[in-house]
Amino acid sequence: MNRFPEPHVSLATQGAHGVNYLKYWVDEAAGKIFCLVDAPDAEAANTVHREAHGLVAQEIFPVTEHQ
Repeated sequence: MNRFPEPHVSLATQGAHGVNYLKYWVDEAAGKIFCLVDAPDAEAANTVHREAHGLVAQEIFPVTEHQ
């Protein structure tokens, strides 16, 4: 049984919150998923996950694109 949510579930709810999930990586051995998200704030990113499948990030690290 897959213990990770299907990514399309979050994609279906992101637009309502101004969030765009760009990419994700899975570390099955560690039981972790890492997501790259463009969002107005951390709460918006977590709201999408909460509404889509009930899981939320343990940590969020704000980053900026280096130009």
